[in-house]
Amino acid sequence: MAQKHGMIEPFADRQVRYSEGEKVISYGLSSYGYDLRVAEEFKIFTNINNSLIDPKNFSDDAFVHVEGKYCIVPPNSFALARSVEYFRIPRDVLTICLGKSTYARCGIIVNVTPFEPEWHGHVTLEISNTTPLPAKVYANEGLAQVLFYQAAEVCEVSYADRAGKYMGQTHITLPRA
Repeated sequence: MAQKHGMIEPFADRQVRYSEGEKVISYGLSSYGYDLRVAEEFKIFTNINNSLIDPKNFSDDAFVHVEGKYCIVPPNSFALARSVEYFRIPRDVLTICLGKSTYARCGIIVNVTPFEPEWHGHVTLEISNTTPLPAKVYANEGLAQVLFYQAAEVCEVSYADRAGKYMGQTHITLPRA
């Protein structure tokens, strides 16, 4: 279904556990879903500017932008990232995205809202470090599993019909009121 409808680009048609001879946190097609990768672009939460987190008036001063092969998420903090993959969700599909167990077992929680019918874009991912220690997150490796649910019939109103504010995102997208 994913290949037929061009739902995921780039698409790994199997579970990838090694890349260039090195072991990686797996990504690609899994039993009932797809394990997405995190890109080399991160925004790490910081309080150096004494920012207030207000979803109606969000300031990018609350983050430090980092690019690289990994990201160190500070203790009891979080980072935003984006998926390597670009998703196109059909009108009769809804997805749920959950963090991979390798990271969960290290106290790293991944939060993503559902991908609604007819949404498309790179996924903005929230990575929380619940531990009192710094945590390393590897770019271009698996971070979360996307589960796809196909409805018996198409929805009446899709994300595209509502002109959703996070449609077509290509970079980390901060909150919009």
